[in-house]
Amino acid sequence: MTPTQQEATRGQANGTVEAPPPLPLPERDVRRKRPPLLSFVLRLETLRRIARVASLLVLDFIGVAGAVYTSMMIKLALLGQFDLQLGWHDTKPWISFAYLVTVLMFARVDLYSDRPRRPGLGKIATALFQATVIALVFALASGDHPSSYGLFYGSLIFGTIYIGSLRALHTRVTGWLLEQAGYERRALLVGSGKHIEAVAHALSGRDRTPLVIVGYISLTPRPQNGLRSLGRLDQLSDVLARERVQEVIIADPDFPQEQAVELVDVCHQKGVMVHVAPSTMEILFDRAEFVPGQSVPLFTLRPPVFEGIDYALKRTFDLVISIVTLIVLSPFLLAIAAAIKLSSRGPAIYRSVRPGIAGKPFSCFKFRTMREHADQIQDDLEPLNEKTGALFKIRADPRLTRIGRFLRRFSIDELPQLVNVVRGEMSLVGPRPLPMRDFERLEEWHKKRYLVLPGITGLWQVSGRAELDFDDLVRLDFLYLEQWSVFLDLSILLKTIPAVLSRRGAF
Repeated sequence: MTPTQQEATRGQANGTVEAPPPLPLPERDVRRKRPPLLSFVLRLETLRRIARVASLLVLDFIGVAGAVYTSMMIKLALLGQFDLQLGWHDTKPWISFAYLVTVLMFARVDLYSDRPRRPGLGKIATALFQATVIALVFALASGDHPSSYGLFYGSLIFGTIYIGSLRALHTRVTGWLLEQAGYERRALLVGSGKHIEAVAHALSGRDRTPLVIVGYISLTPRPQNGLRSLGRLDQLSDVLARERVQEVIIADPDFPQEQAVELVDVCHQKGVMVHVAPSTMEILFDRAEFVPGQSVPLFTLRPPVFEGIDYALKRTFDLVISIVTLIVLSPFLLAIAAAIKLSSRGPAIYRSVRPGIAGKPFSCFKFRTMREHADQIQDDLEPLNEKTGALFKIRADPRLTRIGRFLRRFSIDELPQLVNVVRGEMSLVGPRPLPMRDFERLEEWHKKRYLVLPGITGLWQVSGRAELDFDDLVRLDFLYLEQWSVFLDLSILLKTIPAVLSRRGAF
């Protein structure tokens, strides 16, 4: 044990906790080799920004050109005119315009911003869809009627695949380069106890850029949680200098206003960036519309409902995917139903009455995973509930059958809800419908999630599933409602597959 560690131990034994003194050397193995030239180049902020934008522009050009060329070659192949040179000759006139529109759409949604703020596949697909529509409208308006509209559809599909893959590779490679150069973002959390722990847990799952949480400053006393307590808020200036902090994250929606103003002022004087972790109010504010002509600036919060063209798009998407999936999986579904029927008494399909849109009850179909009369003994199991809020979850539920435990583990029991989607009672993606027992215990603000059709999967399933607190799950529902698009639904569906296979948080 070093002298510094001995002093820290004696301080804890005496009932006092002091911030540890700064270490004279970085906390890394001094034998680790780090290319000095690479380290120097990557620490030049302006040069890094230029390299980032330039490399992304090059990758986007390759993706756009490749998508248009691939679509053109498929078109020629279907016409029996497969010729690589002819395909390139017909592709070249479209590339410049398609690339220009794509870059403008990408820049509009911050796809050339720095790593922490740069969106992922959902925004890429949305921006490409908008670019495709603009290109199609321009072609029709200029009188250049395309011989096949499949060129536009194909370019959209292949563009999403190519650009999404190239950008994912770019993120991985540049992340490795930054790590080799020793680049990291040093962050300090400020707020109250429970909020600090929640934000730290959420940030630990981010892999888009190296983030090191150096510690926290709490406004309220709290037990140890694995992070270092770095002192009081009035010591912030010293903490920023001592810990070489680059970012301060306010992890508390109720942070006192006067102290927040002072905190921001101190951070800006030190050249430190300040972030605020979103609360429910910030999520709601994303749909605020300014109301002019008022003596006080007012903003109207639009209701998070799908209507008009949005509803038509979502409903069409749900119907096509659900019907195709039911047809493809029908032998598998019949085999599961037979196994359930033969292994235990009771029907293969369980009808769970749950509140749907506007709280209207409907029969939610599931493969039966419990023995008969399981609902009748739930009251006796309430003391074993492992979740907070309105949810009822038991990791080792004694009512589960042997097959039911397997079906629950991989969420296979939810597949019959595809029939609910076809019937218009559910959507593929949306807030999960809760059992009536849980619904009756909801607070009023929780029930705002029932303004839209419930879903088979959602942000719950791809963001921690049963590991999250109920309030966090409701906030994810609000976030989904504000950010909804067909491509967000597709992204969530694709992310649901690895989440289910990994069985993370499922019980």
